[in-house]
Amino acid sequence: MSENTDNPESFEPNFPIVTIEDEMRDSYLEYAMSVIVGRALPDVRDGLKPVHRRVLYAMEVLGNDYNKSYKKSARIVGDVIGKYHPHGDTAVY
Repeated sequence: MSENTDNPESFEPNFPIVTIEDEMRDSYLEYAMSVIVGRALPDVRDGLKPVHRRVLYAMEVLGNDYNKSYKKSARIVGDVIGKYHPHGDTAVY
C-alpha cells in the first residue's frame, strides 16, 4: 500500500463533480417523465391508464357484470385501494 489514505489533500475523486442544483434538476426531470409515462399517459394497447385497469380488474373479481345487481362505486374503489393500489390508503387517481 503505497498510497497515503490519511492525507485528505492527496485524495482525487473518481467521479464527476456536479452541483446540487444541476443534480436536482436532472433527477427531478427524469422522475417526472417516468411518472408521466408510467401513470398519466394511456397505454397504446388498450387506451387505459394503470388506475383504470386496476378498477376494471377489481370489478371483474367482484363479479360486477351487466346482468347482475349493481355494486356501489365506493365498494369497488375500496377494493382497488385495499388490494391493488400501490400507494396504500391514498386516493385512487
